[in-house]
Order: sequence, then C-alpha cells, then structure tokens
Amino acid sequence: MSDGLFSSIKISASGLSGMRTKMDTVAKNLANAETTRTADGTPYRRERVVFSQTLSQTLGRRALPSPEQRANGPLTTTNSRHISAGRGVSGSTALQGVDMDVQTAPDASEFKVVYDPGHPDADEDGYVLMPNVNVVTEMVDMITASRAYEANVSAIQAAKQMFAKALDI
Repeated sequence: MSDGLFSSIKISASGLSGMRTKMDTVAKNLANAETTRTADGTPYRRERVVFSQTLSQTLGRRALPSPEQRANGPLTTTNSRHISAGRGVSGSTALQGVDMDVQTAPDASEFKVVYDPGHPDADEDGYVLMPNVNVVTEMVDMITASRAYEANVSAIQAAKQMFAKALDI
C-alpha cells in the first residue's frame, strides 16, 4: 500500500500524541493547584500547551503566531515536541507534510492572592500567593482533550475499516 493510504493514520496519530501531551499537562496543573512553594520559592505556575502548525516553515515561509500566542505574549518554551503528521502532494510540488510543534509553556497570568494568616507561606500581612490554576478551566481542557483523543481514535478505526474493505474487493 502506498504512503497516501497511511497518511490519515499518521495525521490522527499526531493528534493522539498532542492530546496526550495536553492531558498530561492538565493533570500536572490539577495536581499542583494548591502548591504554594516550588523549588524556586514561588507558587506553582500553570502550564499551557501550545500547538503550532509548521507547514509554512516547511515551505520556507515564516509562520504567523497563533491567536493564543499573540494574546499570552511571548512563548517561553519549557518542553517542546515536534510531531510529523504525514506527507502530501500539492500540484507538482511535493510537500513534507503538515508537521505539528507541541510546546508546553508557562501561563503568564498573575498568581491568586488569598488571605490566610495561619498558612506557613503567608507574608507579614497574612496573604498567601496561590498558583494561577483554575480547576474548572483545567477540567474543561481535560474534557476537550479527551474528546479530541477519542475522535482521533475513531478516525484511525474508520481508516482501518476502509483498508479492510478495500482488501476484500
């Protein structure tokens, strides 16, 4: 079978990998939602996953920043993964495919300030800096990533069924 038949599976596999990264990051954020002191002495800073399509870079053009990147300021990468999503052909120009760059970056939003004079990390006025993790937002992100993961699994299953039907002919 040619590589064209398996490109749909490769695309879905790259989506699976990206959604797994997103679910891992959300789980890490939820686990640290109450962590007021990390190794550097500050509260835990929420991490976010940024997906960027790198087809423009493959073609030799500069990719524009995503709306999320423009809204959240410059991207400081703490973890990056490059995922290849298959090959394609456009006219007579062979493309290397749509690649996806998955990056984990710290969220630049402010820490929450909570009045708790009995907390060991409270300042002289009784205020504690809490992580910038919103549990509701994280749960919505987890559900969204889970559903996207399921959709990619369904796409792979559909492709496998089409291959099986094609072989029966």
